[in-house]
Amino acid sequence: MIALSACSQTPADPSHSSSAGLPQGYVAAGEQMANAKGAATGQSCIDCHGADGNAPIDTTYPVIGGQYQDYLAYALQSYRDGSRDHVMMSMQAKALTDQQIADLSTYFASRPSNLVNLTGSHKK
Repeated sequence: MIALSACSQTPADPSHSSSAGLPQGYVAAGEQMANAKGAATGQSCIDCHGADGNAPIDTTYPVIGGQYQDYLAYALQSYRDGSRDHVMMSMQAKALTDQQIADLSTYFASRPSNLVNLTGSHKK
């Protein structure tokens, strides 16, 4: 029998809930932020990514509804610190706090997913 004790251990710092080092995110706060117009661009998250993050207004904009929370948080942190660049997203993310990033990423991760898993699709 193999013991999986590592799985039951509590994190070293339970105040951080993600691999991105962010505090716990809250769906309700994230939903409120996703619908609020950003000061930098006058746009909200849903203006560009659509309701629940699943209907982008432009085919080059990603579907973010149901995406992994840590991935969304990492992307927003990268836009904020300048290591990832997009004319709209960089402006939107620049003023976000860690808590706001945690809330937004938690909200969009909680939405229904229209993402497609193509694992194994090349095999017959």
